[in-house]
Amino acid sequence: MQKRRLLLFDIDGTLINSGGAGVHALQVALFERYGIKDDLRDIEIAGRTDSGIVLQILQKYGTAPTDENVSAFLNDYIRLLALALPERNGRLLPGILELLKRLKESPHLVLALLTGNIARGAEMKLKHYGIWDFFEFGAFADDDRDRALLGGFAQARALAKHGREFLGADIDVIGDTPHDIACGKGINARTIAVATGSCSREQLAKHQPDFIFDDLSQVDAVMQQLGWRCD
Repeated sequence: MQKRRLLLFDIDGTLINSGGAGVHALQVALFERYGIKDDLRDIEIAGRTDSGIVLQILQKYGTAPTDENVSAFLNDYIRLLALALPERNGRLLPGILELLKRLKESPHLVLALLTGNIARGAEMKLKHYGIWDFFEFGAFADDDRDRALLGGFAQARALAKHGREFLGADIDVIGDTPHDIACGKGINARTIAVATGSCSREQLAKHQPDFIFDDLSQVDAVMQQLGWRCD
């Protein structure tokens, strides 16, 4: 009998390119709340949690980084994200829809999310691009501001849902940044990097993921190389 495997997907730069909807929503939220125009280029966004990003913004402008201030900013962000998504030229990344359809056919593969998005943002983005229902559960920025700690939340939810423990050897973490790789290594998972986000293949290679792909468009080849069988 084929052993069950947990596949944990990042969102931005891995599954989708939102056309900058998230950054735009952050910029507008900053302007509406504090009257500040900022392109946020000096804020580290790729691979970070939404709550951690907001914390950086508040600290940059000397605003108390309280839970109340972070939560209020995130509420504005979600409201503005809903407006930004249909206005931006976003898309599913190459091969993603076909890959998810193929993987979902397998009874021994569990598809879930491991993302720096808060849960409301993750659902909004993936429903907009029509792939939310492929995923059973997720670990989100709501769980912890530290991306490196989210893997444990995903493992706990997998245990609660499936009644079995998924150890590192049973898990793949798929993402487009060094933070995704570090998060996977933190739970001893197999790490799969894709150069479809802001990091090049060479930049990702420095962090020694187990596999690197330029993109996931060659679905058969990707599945064969990773052993993601659907029978």
